[in-house]
Amino acid sequence: MRARVRAGDRAAFADLYDEHARAVYNHALRLTGNWSEAEEAMSETFLAAWRTRETVEPEGGSLKPWLLGIATHKAHNANRGLRRRLAFLAHSPEPRPVEDFADETAGRIDDARRLAVVHEALGRLRRQDREVFALCVSAGLDYQQAADALGIPVGTVRSRLSRARARLARISSGQLDRAQAEPRGPRGEKESEAAFAAKFLQEETG
Repeated sequence: MRARVRAGDRAAFADLYDEHARAVYNHALRLTGNWSEAEEAMSETFLAAWRTRETVEPEGGSLKPWLLGIATHKAHNANRGLRRRLAFLAHSPEPRPVEDFADETAGRIDDARRLAVVHEALGRLRRQDREVFALCVSAGLDYQQAADALGIPVGTVRSRLSRARARLARISSGQLDRAQAEPRGPRGEKESEAAFAAKFLQEETG
């Protein structure tokens, strides 16, 4: 696969996309907290991979760490671009009222709210720690693969991951306290946002 990618084999890139597109998208989503930004980051990741294919080492294992390293950079750029757009919108006139589509979009809004809660929790980490956490815990890379993806020493990966785990454990404890204090929905059908975030953090740091 590495030889085919380096040679610009389009069929190899199609196989690479089929195998790793979902992982790249999920990684970008964890770092951006935004579906459209994650899709854009994923597209830019594979475009950048094609343009820089000759930099792939001829020997080695899966190309997933290489792709996730590119995706980490693209997600960071997407976050900076989103902040600039939000700052612009904050100074723009109020938009005109539009038709109410609440019934059709309620599920999407709820999903977006939950994603925002999780992203907010992860956003309380330092960027470098968040990236290592996303690679090692969420994407399943080992220390060496994460180090290769980010271009940093293995020891740095270990220290950043340890710091991220400790920070998220403290956040999770606080979320659990909030969850216990907040009322549940009818018949317990709807989790509070705090409970959802706490559940996520427990799974990721457990």
